[in-house]
Amino acid sequence: MTRTLIDVSHEIEAGMVTYPGLPGPVISDHLSRAASQAVYADGTTFQIGRIEMVANTGTYIDAPFHRFAEGGDLADLPLTRLADVPGVVIDVTRRVGPALDVEWFAGWDLRDRAVLIRSGWDAHWRTPQYADGAPFLTRLAAEFLARAQPALVGIDSVNIDNTQDGTRPAHTVLLGAGIPVVEHLCGLQLLPVQGFRFHCVPVKFRGVGTFPVRAYAVIE
Repeated sequence: MTRTLIDVSHEIEAGMVTYPGLPGPVISDHLSRAASQAVYADGTTFQIGRIEMVANTGTYIDAPFHRFAEGGDLADLPLTRLADVPGVVIDVTRRVGPALDVEWFAGWDLRDRAVLIRSGWDAHWRTPQYADGAPFLTRLAAEFLARAQPALVGIDSVNIDNTQDGTRPAHTVLLGAGIPVVEHLCGLQLLPVQGFRFHCVPVKFRGVGTFPVRAYAVIE
């Protein structure tokens, strides 16, 4: 049996803007290799990096705490929702307009699955177009998904919500139901519709609701 791993997360590099208006990461040395020569034996050097960034950088996961003060944070997310989860890709590339309503998800068995919404919007990553007219879930679609009880919901777009709607209904509904949200996925066209396992585990931070993940699928 062959086994294929497919990365569906973006690289993170210094200065990169993920969400318009939020600063890009600053990546530097806390201890450079040159400076480490004074600490270790001759010929032995190390680099210790320092990263300053907002949590919403690259491909990241939202825990309920991102939206709700009383919600679970990253450390509360159960691995059963994040690792080795059966996945399903919902292809919405033939949509008309940015709003994704209930009809895209009706008829699917989504319970306990990683529901990955393939809009193709990742093609605009790191361009001005990425934030302009991006696909998003309607409130009705989010409510439908919450009732379907998936393990998580992900999208290859700038936001699972309409960024013009300050109430953020998709985040409110999904995170309120305890369903994590993964944003800024990429390469979902490389995955089959079903028949893969999905992984997207963040660092186990307390008091933080969002953090980058290395999202990938395993196909056997």
